[in-house]
Amino acid sequence: MPTYQYRCAKCGEVFEHIEHVAEHETVRLRCPKCASESVQHQPTQFFAKTSKKS
Repeated sequence: MPTYQYRCAKCGEVFEHIEHVAEHETVRLRCPKCASESVQHQPTQFFAKTSKKS
């Protein structure tokens, strides 16, 4: 399951949450620092790892 990064619009806390791809659009999160529901998804980089050598 992917890990998504979120940022609280109220206090600025950045935190991660592991969730299934299907629930990403419907998940309701609260900031772990201030309990605000005003959190925004932060796009993050990802790396694809393959077993073949080029």
